[in-house]
Amino acid sequence: MKTLQKGLSVSLAVALMSTALLACNTDSAEGPEPAPQSEGGSAGNGDGSAEGELLNKEGFPIVNEPISLKMFARKAPPNGPYEDMLMFKEYEKMTGIDIVWEDVPDEGFAERKNLLFASNELPDALYKAGITPLEAIRYGSSGMLIPLEGLLDSYAPNITALLEQYPEIRASITAPDGHIYALPAILTLGAARTNKHWMNMAWLDAVNLEAPETHEDVVEVLRAFRDGDPNGNGQQDEIPLSTWNLPDLINSMSGSFGLQTQMGYRINIEGDKVDLWIEDDRFKQLLEFLHQLYSEKLIDQELLTHTGADYVAKMGEGKLGYFFNQASDPFVNRKEDYAGIAPFVGPNGDRMVNGSPVARDFGTFAITSVNKYPEATMRWIDYFFSEEGSIFMRYGIEGETFDFQPDGKPEYTEAILTDPRGTGVTIGQFTPWPGGGSPQYVNVNNASAINPPEVQAAQEALDPYLPDKIYGAPMFDEQTAKEVNTLRQDIDAFVDESAAKFVTGALSFDKWGEYVGTLNKMNLEQLQKFYQDAYDKTK
Repeated sequence: MKTLQKGLSVSLAVALMSTALLACNTDSAEGPEPAPQSEGGSAGNGDGSAEGELLNKEGFPIVNEPISLKMFARKAPPNGPYEDMLMFKEYEKMTGIDIVWEDVPDEGFAERKNLLFASNELPDALYKAGITPLEAIRYGSSGMLIPLEGLLDSYAPNITALLEQYPEIRASITAPDGHIYALPAILTLGAARTNKHWMNMAWLDAVNLEAPETHEDVVEVLRAFRDGDPNGNGQQDEIPLSTWNLPDLINSMSGSFGLQTQMGYRINIEGDKVDLWIEDDRFKQLLEFLHQLYSEKLIDQELLTHTGADYVAKMGEGKLGYFFNQASDPFVNRKEDYAGIAPFVGPNGDRMVNGSPVARDFGTFAITSVNKYPEATMRWIDYFFSEEGSIFMRYGIEGETFDFQPDGKPEYTEAILTDPRGTGVTIGQFTPWPGGGSPQYVNVNNASAINPPEVQAAQEALDPYLPDKIYGAPMFDEQTAKEVNTLRQDIDAFVDESAAKFVTGALSFDKWGEYVGTLNKMNLEQLQKFYQDAYDKTK
């Protein structure tokens, strides 16, 4: 911890001074509302209030006398009990803040969270809680969750700096009433936000072909994988192409047909116009291409039925020729056979790849109205969005769970990397980030577990083809959100079912006009208008 703490007070002081100056320069009648008051007055301002006397605005400890906060948290399968995590135990010593954890397993978590709000038995904060935009607006407008923008300006220099560097984040987490009720995870690492295009290079060598450049090349390569016995076992048991499921396959290939996934949906934005492309002729072209591959048995014939565990096993066993996955961990023991390739050029000359926005996970952290120490709580979470704090959160304690390498980047100890339980479960015993959804800052300096050299190279193959800007899912007001959810529930189910039928041949493309007509009857135009209105507000 000495390396992490070295220079921390100085860096925090500089960041806080910069933030304070910025707040003074931008203060106006139309600016953010001030931080909510704690019991006893406007806390943290040195005015003699309860928290004002307790709180240090910079450095550690955060508070001069120990305080306790209750946090409600989701516990993913790789995570151990939060109260036993080494990182949190060390952080209590650093901050003077004791966290009383209520960590609820994934299974049943959503129901438990709903009950928590329905009963109004609130914790002080929600951590790794997967708060949806609708929940943020509903419970924020009702007063259960407090606005965070004033706290961010005054007590979160690290988060504020990231919001200034990536202004699209603030737009994506600000509710229609102008308040921020929940914090996202912030991932500036491109490799954490894309599905890589993995190709079996050993099989390519066996069939004497190069990585495909065009959609015609893809067909040629997959046919060779099917027929050329590239694994050399004398059997036709190779799976030329596979991925998690059909929607994932559509998303992974859609960029080659000029189709993006903006605003968290099947949306192109062209000339400031929002286009839901599920009725577009380019989508039809994509489905026709996938139908060709499926009918020739070039696509995994179990794609519509296999489980995630099945797919992971296929990756790990080296049964796949061309497939899609964020990282290389499922096939790490065979990684020498694979390399990431660029997206192929589609029939209209398009060559793009889709990715998630920088604010990838919405609603990872929120503070409730019962919290007596909101300023200290904001300082507590802000540290994890600094360079030093993000390493601490993801790697734990230097010398115990990680060491710095000669290049200055952290790496887990050999004992952790070789633990027979697997790295995810092993790391999940001392930090909560495995399993996703944590309030965290992921960047190139703290992501060795998801960004080893082969993943870095795979990302570099995609970088030239990413959109210049990726818009996150919008925050609608509560009434609009309900209408959008109702429309999408019906439309998405219909599109996914129809796409499966088109790809497998159960539905002829002669019926495309009927498919489009049904979408229009389902009020697709209104759904598009909701997204257009939301986009217009970001300009």
